[in-house]
Amino acid sequence: MKILVYILAAVYPVLVFCFLVVLKIPLRFFSVFIVLIACVVFIGATSKKNLFRIFSAGLLGAVGLACFLSNSSFFLKLYPVLMNTVMLGAFALTLVAPPPMIFRFAVLADKSIKGSLAESRVKNYCRKVTLVWCAFFILNGGIAAWTVFSGSDVLWSIYNGGVSYILIGILFAGEFIVRKMTDKKMPKAIALSKFKAGSRPMDHILCYERSFGDGLYKTWADFLADTARLRLVIQNDGSPKWVLHVEDCWYFLCAFTALLQCGREILLTANISPAYIAEIRGGGETAFLTDQKMSEAESAGKILYIPDLCLEFAKQTPTHSKDAMHPSSATPPINADETAIMMYTSGTTGKPKVVRQRLTEFETDNSFILSKWGEEWLSRKVCATVSQHHIYGLLFGILLPFTAGVPFRRRRIEAPEEFEALKGEPLMIITVPAFLKRAVELKAADQKGEARYDLNNPWVYTSGGVLAPDTAEKTNRAFGFWPVEVYGSTETSGIAWRQSRDGLEWTPFDNAEVKLNDEGCLVIRSPYIKDPAGFTTGDLAEIFPDGRFLLKGRADSIVKIEEKRVSLPEVEARLLQSGLVADVCVIALSDRRQYLAAALVLNNAGTEQFRDCEKIETNTWFREYLSRFFEPVVLPKKWRYVQSLPLDAQGKKKKTEVEALFAPDVLASRLLSPERVLEQSETKVTLEFSVPPESAYFDDHFPMLKVLPAVAQFELAVRFACRYLGIAPGVERAKRLKFSALVRPGTPLRLELVKAAGLISFTLSSPGGKTVYSTGSFSVGDGEQGQA
Repeated sequence: MKILVYILAAVYPVLVFCFLVVLKIPLRFFSVFIVLIACVVFIGATSKKNLFRIFSAGLLGAVGLACFLSNSSFFLKLYPVLMNTVMLGAFALTLVAPPPMIFRFAVLADKSIKGSLAESRVKNYCRKVTLVWCAFFILNGGIAAWTVFSGSDVLWSIYNGGVSYILIGILFAGEFIVRKMTDKKMPKAIALSKFKAGSRPMDHILCYERSFGDGLYKTWADFLADTARLRLVIQNDGSPKWVLHVEDCWYFLCAFTALLQCGREILLTANISPAYIAEIRGGGETAFLTDQKMSEAESAGKILYIPDLCLEFAKQTPTHSKDAMHPSSATPPINADETAIMMYTSGTTGKPKVVRQRLTEFETDNSFILSKWGEEWLSRKVCATVSQHHIYGLLFGILLPFTAGVPFRRRRIEAPEEFEALKGEPLMIITVPAFLKRAVELKAADQKGEARYDLNNPWVYTSGGVLAPDTAEKTNRAFGFWPVEVYGSTETSGIAWRQSRDGLEWTPFDNAEVKLNDEGCLVIRSPYIKDPAGFTTGDLAEIFPDGRFLLKGRADSIVKIEEKRVSLPEVEARLLQSGLVADVCVIALSDRRQYLAAALVLNNAGTEQFRDCEKIETNTWFREYLSRFFEPVVLPKKWRYVQSLPLDAQGKKKKTEVEALFAPDVLASRLLSPERVLEQSETKVTLEFSVPPESAYFDDHFPMLKVLPAVAQFELAVRFACRYLGIAPGVERAKRLKFSALVRPGTPLRLELVKAAGLISFTLSSPGGKTVYSTGSFSVGDGEQGQA
């Protein structure tokens, strides 16, 4: 029936000419024949719910009926004009109400287009083709109308039964040729588990060093060669499990790929302290693959150093060798469903735990991100500040650019100043809230008054922690882009996003479902979660009718104070709403009873308002402010005002270090070597000590270059002044701070403190005084004033 309908539609003008002009069949008899055909087509179309054929049948039946009633062939000849008009209307309507008609046809023919990396470009191409067809329907319909009114049945039949179809065929053929040429230029998403040696051109750039414009690249050929070399080492070793810690993003990609191709279990960790590595190795057959110089004693066993391996094999097997890159054996298949990637995370309690993942879920996540923001990725070069040993850094900093074929930076950005060397190419910046906070503060303190980084059309993703709206706004001013925040975890991957300029509500990804359990915690179901029941988070939330949700803190952040339930995030949120606080952390402490303590970072307005106030006056102001929202019994009893809160690499607050701020002697938690007092009086003390590598002062500060941060040097001066000069904690102001040289772990230090005229002056130097590391002075408050 379907074929018969198409044949009748094609020969309709010829039938009209033959039946009416050649055979001289009475017009009304032929009209009845047309109506019957229309009825048959209509019945067949309704059974299959084909709207277009139903409409065409109805139009044909109306033409036949009009011809029967009027006894005029005019309406029969008008049918091609009406069909061109209908087609023009249908195609033009989809230009106003997308997607375009040709895109709809394309998706029906190829299901893979929807959600692909090239979807937006295919849609743009189909829009242009739809416009061409609209122009054709106007031209073709106009000529058909002219043949109707020309009065010549022969001319009408020749054009509408012959020339018109030839023109349609030419248009189809031309579009087919153009489509094949365009298809070669369309971007292809190539997942790690699907790549072959010929998936990309050998000179395709995957990775760049420093700035993209420097011309130092790693290509597809380099990837095949380095992966093949590492794969040979792994195959010859035979260990079933491999600890993988690689700071170099290029070596990480090659090693990660080689391990997957060999079917090995990967233990992915950002922590490579000897005790930690020994613990996760567990004494079994577990190899250690890294680019960090370590001894076998430090790594608790056998260690393979990637740069040496690649260099050694490069000498033995030149990169142009056929065996290194081109044979099918160079790209053994990866079964994504059978991969085992063990990710070590601190979790929500701070205790390390392992989460088993598969490449399958990672690639599903990548596919969705590219379907949503693919064009943004394709038009930029990727650089990251976050470690690829965490799921966010792995997904966005390594796997996403590889899949999209977008070059990524070989080394992570460690400091905001590095952006000054990245001015040329548009950047896709993968970062965390802690880094953005440092970056905007650096610009705010720029003495030259340059409040914005000189970057070309950047796009910023952030995850791993909550980005304060104030920091997001400042990021927009400093980078020219309001960051896109991604909500998720190691267990769930990414499941929602927001730009806080539009509100604090999170929008779930299209492939994620969220609901609340009986305790009000968020339950997530998505393709990244293997359990059909979903994953229950510890995040309290409120879900709105439109599907968006608002996070309201952690379930484990609800504490009882004097039998009163209080949410720590709610107290923090109220303090931030005061307009005087840039950052805050509220914790629960206990001695004889449980109470709250708050560590605050004042913003510029807060610093100015409390500049001349005693600490007890500042405490009183915040207690009175909070009393508008909470009962007096739950208000914080202790307060600390600090320059910054301790954060980990993912921007999460280190609760143990915040707790240490309220300890009787914070220095005891810093793991310093025992100090030696050289001189001491009521107004002066000189002592010597060192800060060992395991001190918390070195955690997450400049991980590629372990140095004692300036804020730590200042804190040491303040803490030792409290211990030896009898002053109370609480710095009112600091003056003439100067940091002159780097302090490395274990460096012998001499600290001289002098109290005079209400000020404490300090000098931190080498024991002989030859090298001066820092100097300055500060004034202090009157202490805690009871239960401050």
